[in-house]
Amino acid sequence: MAKVLYDEATRVYPGSERPAVDALDLDIKDGEFLVLVGPSGCGKSTSLRMLAGLERVDGGSISIGERDVTHLAPRDRDIAMVFQNYALYPHMTVADNMGFALRVMKAPKEERDRRVREAARLLDLEEFLDRKPKALSGGQRQRVAMGRAIVREPKVFLMDEPLSNLDAKLRVQTRTQIAALQRRLGVTTVYVTHDQVEAMTMGDRVAVLKDGILQQVDTPLRLYQHPANVFVAGFIGSPAMNLAEYRVEGEEAVLGDQRVRLGRETLQALRKEGGDRVILGFRPESVEVVGDGEADPSAFPITVTVVEELGSDAFLYGQYAHAADPALAAQTVIARVDPNAPPGKGDRVNLRILPGKERLFSAVTGRCLPT
Repeated sequence: MAKVLYDEATRVYPGSERPAVDALDLDIKDGEFLVLVGPSGCGKSTSLRMLAGLERVDGGSISIGERDVTHLAPRDRDIAMVFQNYALYPHMTVADNMGFALRVMKAPKEERDRRVREAARLLDLEEFLDRKPKALSGGQRQRVAMGRAIVREPKVFLMDEPLSNLDAKLRVQTRTQIAALQRRLGVTTVYVTHDQVEAMTMGDRVAVLKDGILQQVDTPLRLYQHPANVFVAGFIGSPAMNLAEYRVEGEEAVLGDQRVRLGRETLQALRKEGGDRVILGFRPESVEVVGDGEADPSAFPITVTVVEELGSDAFLYGQYAHAADPALAAQTVIARVDPNAPPGKGDRVNLRILPGKERLFSAVTGRCLPT
């Protein structure tokens, strides 16, 4: 086991005007499960491949443990990688696939057999050791690919979207198994996914990337509750955070008829940057439905366009009612409502952000503002 350190690691592809990964600083603790997440093209897979030695590092360095591996060949880095396409040999049995790397390393047969049996037991694959990959389900093949990595007893596991070929139900089941297995083994793991739900449910910490730049790295809960900027706020969470630009009037943020009072520290930060606008965000669960008769300047009317009823939860999607501004009228608001008495399509409801649940961001920099 070992910690992993990216120190301003940079990768620039030939002919590209900007780095695919730009000065990445990331300290991954020994035994930690860290997830790299972000939209397509954000640099997460490139970051993983740089660590694996499959992509050149054009600037900065990467270390595993106390050793600088920036320019080492992949075979010399003591890592094991699990790909999304399994990469199993179809003519070999499960046991032979799992033990192949050990055979190449000329490990004694008794040692190979012991490690394969131990990995098969961990992965519940003992009854499939004599089968060929074509006789296995997708989930079983993925476990074989995991087993092939485990038997090598590496310092670091690298996983590049290993669940993307599985159906939705099997993905949920397998991600739980992978997370539990990693905690049992205690091996430092770097896991890449584009699925933020997968990231939030698996990682000890999650690193969010955009355009090759690290936006924030933190625990899943802190990412959700305290996003560092507008991008993280909008990317993390399902359904997504509601975000809209408000104009600042005196000590209030104003959008249509809605008024939200701003704190002293927020106003000071806005004055310092000279901005007269602020981006306000709130989670779907951070609002409540209030009656029409309640005189509350912070409440705002919404016309319901869609209601998603999920059994234990219900979410309404709607537009600001009677909005004179076309941009405001096109803004979609998502709110969690009582699943036992959800509103209907076309209904008008008044929503109010719960005190202290709003998040404020600079309209100039996108960074989170003090509240």
